[in-house]
Amino acid sequence: QVQLVESGGGLVQAGGSLRLSCAASGIIFRFYDMAWYRQAPGKQRELVADIDRSDSVNYADAVKGRFTISRDNAKNTSYLQMNSLKPEDTAVYYCNARLRGVGADYWGKGTLVTVPS
Repeated sequence: QVQLVESGGGLVQAGGSLRLSCAASGIIFRFYDMAWYRQAPGKQRELVADIDRSDSVNYADAVKGRFTISRDNAKNTSYLQMNSLKPEDTAVYYCNARLRGVGADYWGKGTLVTVPS
């Protein structure tokens, strides 16, 4: 059974930092592309950052220079370091694992990040 469990969300003041973690089980983690998405109230889910199995990374323009995605294949965990947080970063953050070419696509249940204005 595949599980993706996010942790690390919470309430943080503007300008602060948080590190989100996504612990994966039930998959061969090193083969998967990992990503973080977010969904703010009343908005569609959007890609925040992704990291493929070769450690190539990609970021949404809104978070470039502030967020860093990484992965630790030995721990089956991906991370999202979020610095200089802004109120517009408030959202539920979801972890995603995708295996190219076979249609395997898994989601965590999300963790809430709140940055009050």
